[in-house]
Amino acid sequence: MKTSTPGAAAATPGWKKKAPFLRWSLIRMLLTMKRQLLVHWQAGDGREEKLARTVLATARPGDLTAAIGAIDRFAYDEAFLINVGDEKGEILDGAVRRARPKRILELGTYCGYSALRMALAAPDAHIHSVEFNAANADVARRIFAHAGVASRVTVVVGTLGDGGATIEALRDRHGFGAGSVDFVFVDHAKEAYLPDLQRIEAAGWLHPGSVVVADNVRFPGAPEYHAYLKQNEGRSWRTTEHQAHVEYQTVIKDLVLESSRLG
Repeated sequence: MKTSTPGAAAATPGWKKKAPFLRWSLIRMLLTMKRQLLVHWQAGDGREEKLARTVLATARPGDLTAAIGAIDRFAYDEAFLINVGDEKGEILDGAVRRARPKRILELGTYCGYSALRMALAAPDAHIHSVEFNAANADVARRIFAHAGVASRVTVVVGTLGDGGATIEALRDRHGFGAGSVDFVFVDHAKEAYLPDLQRIEAAGWLHPGSVVVADNVRFPGAPEYHAYLKQNEGRSWRTTEHQAHVEYQTVIKDLVLESSRLG
């Protein structure tokens, strides 16, 4: 199991340089953490709707990069968001570019930030993003439409652990079948990471070379998922561990796993 740190970061935008870290980032995250944990980190206090309005008002229509930047600015300056964030987003970008996927499955749409990044990194891919919160799914769809990628990102409301309804929908309505998934991004309820990976394995959707990237493996943490990949290292999976920080701050450390399916 290899370990890596994020590569050289892109030039820091001027708006980010002007945003002092302690102005809000860690303090707001800690102040709102209890509320977020009670609802699986889905804040649900109006910030997601405010984000949608901000993106539509400030990002140029049809501009993916502008939409991503608008979300990052909102997260630094307005309210903490639980998406993958800019630092770990670069890790996700790199994994997507290396995999060159045609079909991506995302578990945890939230407001669409990571799907936007993946759509930019893989312009030929179609993304199916599963989100259990219908209000968040609506926010994400509006942002996708504004950014010009609505035809490339399909949001499915549900969970893989709902007794089979969502898995059936992905199979019967969206064409998921044997070996059809090239890339999976996992960023939803942490206790669902391992059972959902095992559901995907059991469905046979992966193929040798399929890549699964998981966020927040250290914080809030997905220890069972981490242990499973360690146990299967070199047998069914080969994993690189990317050291990083929790989104939109530089104090709390996190871990992103990039795992390749072996033959």
